[in-house]
Amino acid sequence: MYWLYLLLALASLFGAYQASGWIVVVLVLLALAGFVAWVLGWAAAQAARGGSSESRIIAPEELRRLREQSEARRATQDAGPPAA
Repeated sequence: MYWLYLLLALASLFGAYQASGWIVVVLVLLALAGFVAWVLGWAAAQAARGGSSESRIIAPEELRRLREQSEARRATQDAGPPAA
């Protein structure tokens, strides 16, 4: 539904480009209102969707395992290659 506001805003801008006189101001204000309504509608849709998915949250055990792997990898890199 909020995409209709974007279409209204674009149509108003096109109309303002084609028109002359005081109607240009009215159409530009209508386009501005359409863009604001579109952005607010888009933000509301994102918030209703839940923003971030809970499936991407890492469990504490998984986080601990990844941290240990990273520390082990860093320790082997810091040790460097054996001297010949």
